[in-house]
Parts: sequence; C-alpha cells; structure tokens
Amino acid sequence: MFNDSAVLIVIDTQNGFISEHSSPVIPVIATLVDRWQTAGGAVVFTRYLNYAGSPYERLIRWSKLKESPEIDIVPELIPLAGKATAIIDKTIYSFFNKEGETLTREHGWTDLYVCGLDTESCVLKTVVDAFERDLTPRLIKDASASHAGQAAHDAGILVASRFIGLDQIITTSDIPWTSLTSAQPELAD
Repeated sequence: MFNDSAVLIVIDTQNGFISEHSSPVIPVIATLVDRWQTAGGAVVFTRYLNYAGSPYERLIRWSKLKESPEIDIVPELIPLAGKATAIIDKTIYSFFNKEGETLTREHGWTDLYVCGLDTESCVLKTVVDAFERDLTPRLIKDASASHAGQAAHDAGILVASRFIGLDQIITTSDIPWTSLTSAQPELAD
C-alpha cells in the first residue's frame, strides 16, 4: 500500500522538449514511474500546450509545442502515462493550474515528488508553487533535465535549492520507499 499523501508529478516529458541534453533522463523517469506505479502510488503527467498570442510567444518569442507530435508525451513513457492517475494539460509553467489544484486537494496530496522537463522552468515553478501552498515538494534532480543543456539544469537546481531548501533536492536513490510503502518493490532492469 502506498502512502496516500504522496504523488509523483512528471512534468512535460514531451517530444518538443527532447534534445541531446534531455533525452538521457527519459529512461530514468521510466524506471522511477514504473517503480512508483508498481508500489501503488499516484502519478500525474503534465503536458504543456502553447497557443497563439501566449506570453511565451509574445514575450519570449517562443512558439513551439502547439500541435502533435511536439505536444505528445515521448513514446517510451506513453504506456506508463496510460496508467497514470491523471494527465493534465496546461498552458502555464506550473502543475498548479485549476485541474492540478483540484486534484491535489481532492486526493489530499501533501508530499509532491517532482521530475521532468525542463528543470529551470516548469519543474522549478511547480516545486516553488507547492512550497508556497504549504505542501512538501521534492525535486528529483537525476530524473529531471533541460533541453537547453546542463548549465540550464544546474541553474534550476541552484535556484530551487534557494527557494525550497537544499534538503528538498533529492535523487531517485534518496526516495524513502519504506516510508511511502509497506513493501519495497524491486527496480526493473
């Protein structure tokens, strides 16, 4: 049985965010999600959807992720996303749009384990928003990456550690499986 207060949130693992820098993290995320789901834990995937006239387009001059295949979850994670508690479409950086807020409240999630793409933007914004809602966020750094490269990922980790606390930046090996579940499932090979 999984601790009902915990949820794994997988941020924006979409084709449009995959690059040589971010693609190596996908197998790490797949293993983590599989283990989490096998233990009976709640998992939520998010998908960022851009739109004409968005602040991203107007202010940053970034107009990607408007349609398939860019908006689609990467093929390696589709089977796991199909078993997720929810897939949330969002037009903001954070998981905490109206649907994310409602899911968190309805399920009573207080411990949010967050991973995905991109560390310095959507992952960072989600953990900061969780912190400001008096929830307990944990950023899983080895299951997160940036399509912009290591420097952007490292910047996201640094800023997150300042915003939510260094102890809240963890790796997959730091996840306290024994406090989350009554039995520890084996990692898939």
